[in-house]
Formats: sequence, structure tokens, C-alpha cells
Amino acid sequence: MRVALASASPRRHELLRALLDEFAVDPANIDERAGGDPRDDARRLARGKAQAVARRHPRAIVVGADTIVHDGSRTYGKPRDAADAVAMLRALRGRSHLVATGVALAWPHGAASDVSVATVRLADLADGAIAAYVASGRPLDKAGAYAIQDEDAGAVAALNGCYCAVMGLPLWRLRAMLARAGATASEPHRALARCAACPER
Repeated sequence: MRVALASASPRRHELLRALLDEFAVDPANIDERAGGDPRDDARRLARGKAQAVARRHPRAIVVGADTIVHDGSRTYGKPRDAADAVAMLRALRGRSHLVATGVALAWPHGAASDVSVATVRLADLADGAIAAYVASGRPLDKAGAYAIQDEDAGAVAALNGCYCAVMGLPLWRLRAMLARAGATASEPHRALARCAACPER
């Protein structure tokens, strides 16, 4: 059965290629506001994306995902602009926070959803390091204004959980869900060596 990814995220495209050689891309356009429990929000938004795109691909398995960054009191979405990105990184630096990534499938005769939760601690970044990172433009389309894969920026000091989930798509979890929907997917560590030691394997 054909698979469609309901996301415009280049990180999710890259990650899904570790599981599937071929898939369609059809981004969802839904209201992504969050503010409740981050786990519930991530799952709800992932489900909403999958369901919205499934209406356009009624014979496919549609994959939706959403990532929520939460520090225990507030949710951090994508920054509005560079100043907002700086403010987010200053608020999160030197502290641990939760990253919840919801993943959902919708297919002709079924649906499923799950959530992967990780704890990330940002480095105690100096103001100059934050300014340089934001000036690179890379934080501007990412929840919490950072990407775990931007290792040269030195933003992430510690991770407890699935690296790929923090990037945007928990691959071992998604592979099991695809199997339940009738799709065959590769083992992610065949393409991404770090997945061999994933706690969700």
C-alpha cells in the first residue's frame, strides 16, 4: 500500500527515507495551536494531520507527526522571528525540558496513534552563541528554536530518549505501526547507525 507523509518538514522526509524507499509528500494544513498536556497535544495534532491528508489519499497509509517542546510550564512552538528564537533559547538554556513527538497513521480501514517522550537538556549557552545560532537561520522553523542534529551549534547537552523523535519522527515506533497497517519498512539502523542503540528499539 502506498504511504503518504503529511508533513513539509525536510527532517521528517530524511527520517522516513530510513524506513521506506518511496512515499508521497502532502503537507497537512491544520490549526497547530497547543497549550495543554504536551503528550496529548502531540498525539492530537499528529492525528489531525494524518486524518486531513487521508481525505485526499483514501487508498494510502498516511503518516502524521507533531513535536511539542515543553518546559513544565509552557509550550514552545516554532519561533515567530529571530527575536522570538533568541528569547526561547535564553529561556531553555541550562535546563531540562520535555519533547513529545506524536505519530499517527490513517489508512482505509484503520487508524493508530502513539507518542514518544524524551527529556533534553540544553547547554548553558552564552548570549553570543545564541545570537550566532539564530543568525544562521536554522532555529527559525523548529519547535523550541533548536535542532538536536545541529551538533556544531552545541545546543543540546544531554538526551534521555529517542534521538529521531526529538528530530521529528520516532522511527522504531513508526516502523511497528506501519507493520500493523500492512506496510513493510526497513529497520532504521540499517540507514542511521545511531538507531541501533535507540531506547525505543
